[in-house]
Amino acid sequence: MSVHTHIRDVTQKISALETIETSSASGSDYREMVIQLIRSVVPFEAACCTTVDPRTLLSTGAVTEHSVEKIHHLLFENEYQHEDFNKYTSLIQADDPTATLSGATNGQLKQSSRYRDILSPAGFGDEMRAALVSDGACWGYLTLFRAQNQPVFGEAERSCVSSLVPAISQMLRKRSLKLTTHESEQVHMDAGILILSNSLTSLSSDAAADYWLSLLRKWERIDSTTLPRPVRAVCARAQSNHTPYPDQAYPSKVCFYTPDGQFLVIRASRLSGPSDSMLLAVCFETAKPLDIMPFMAEAHGLSLREKQILESVLRGFSTKEIASSLHISAYTVQDHMKSIFTKTGMTSRRELIWSLFSRFSLPNEHVPNID
Repeated sequence: MSVHTHIRDVTQKISALETIETSSASGSDYREMVIQLIRSVVPFEAACCTTVDPRTLLSTGAVTEHSVEKIHHLLFENEYQHEDFNKYTSLIQADDPTATLSGATNGQLKQSSRYRDILSPAGFGDEMRAALVSDGACWGYLTLFRAQNQPVFGEAERSCVSSLVPAISQMLRKRSLKLTTHESEQVHMDAGILILSNSLTSLSSDAAADYWLSLLRKWERIDSTTLPRPVRAVCARAQSNHTPYPDQAYPSKVCFYTPDGQFLVIRASRLSGPSDSMLLAVCFETAKPLDIMPFMAEAHGLSLREKQILESVLRGFSTKEIASSLHISAYTVQDHMKSIFTKTGMTSRRELIWSLFSRFSLPNEHVPNID
């Protein structure tokens, strides 16, 4: 079998993963299979495949092989708090979102602080990264690692992985958006609060936070001593706002669909007080319709203007108010609303709003005026 035929075969298998039944509703099995398929065409020592919130680019969970898990927290810190080569926020904007550390440094790996301080001490050499972008949004990150005694990734290998990225990205997008239409019973809980030290040591938590932490660890298949990736990600982003190399202006927040059938929001913020030591507050809460709206809009292929109008509708704005705020006529708003109804399968503004609020709101949550 030729190399091109093998790559085409792997691409088809990756695309077919969406139809495979699995007991892992979180998608961990899917990502593990993707890693193994890539390994069949490009050898590597270890890998990590992460899903992200496409709005904030923060991790919503990761499949990480054991040797990488030991340094995963350091990779988070490097990504959000230090300047370095092949940052994912940069790869997302690149024409080709796949790059190697050896290529970025012209073979001088020691130019990278990530290599000097994290990869090399852990026994790793070169690193290949791919931002999993589909339809203009990033749905995850893929990272492959070579051991120090292995050769660096060659251009042919980078090109090979690059050719697989569209299929992987599309699979993650479809799976993320497919889940938004799934009906299931939700467990409504009060917001949970977790207090962490600056080194991310747990100091205190309430029952709701403990509940979510337990479920997150179960879904990620990690032990009770490991902080779930979404929590680490929002904390790293919160800390990055106070470093010499702050990340781009994204909030310290993730929203994602959980395996038990509901949307969860996790956000982090720094606490100020008389103590010199910094504390972090992490909040867990069931997502509100405005948090979920971007996922629904993406799933139904709404245009940018249609997304703006839908958000205004969910905020309770009238047609006249929407027209005024967007500097368009009321007739244009109505035309866009007709398009939204067609794409979402709804027949009226009332039905559209009720669908979102009845399925995803907390009991007795205020529903905006829909007259």
